[in-house]
Amino acid sequence: MYTVTVLYPQPDNTAAFNAYHDHIHMPIARGMAGLVRWTAHRIDSRNGELPPYHMIVQLSAPDRQTLEEALNSPAGKAAAADVPNFATGGAVFLFGEQDVFLDELSPETATGQLAGADEPPALRTDLP
Repeated sequence: MYTVTVLYPQPDNTAAFNAYHDHIHMPIARGMAGLVRWTAHRIDSRNGELPPYHMIVQLSAPDRQTLEEALNSPAGKAAAADVPNFATGGAVFLFGEQDVFLDELSPETATGQLAGADEPPALRTDLP
């Protein structure tokens, strides 16, 4: 599975960010075809300090080409153009292959083992 991870630093106004993201940006982005998984994580503090990121979003497709097609579609381009309208802290886009080591919702998708298991996860040898 190929994934783009979007890191959203803390915005000027978290309530405005959340409202815009959920009610305006999401409907624009939902038009992207080919995605098989889409998650959004609003980041909580563990120690009372404001974390550097407010939200982390992951969009996944079966392969890089499918993800690129989704992002280059009219809906993908509109979603990318919309980001500055709510992400006052900016956004960082990270692309890469995703390995799943545990998926309780879909165990057959697991490609490795948890730390502490009898055998460690297989190391990828196809990377430069």
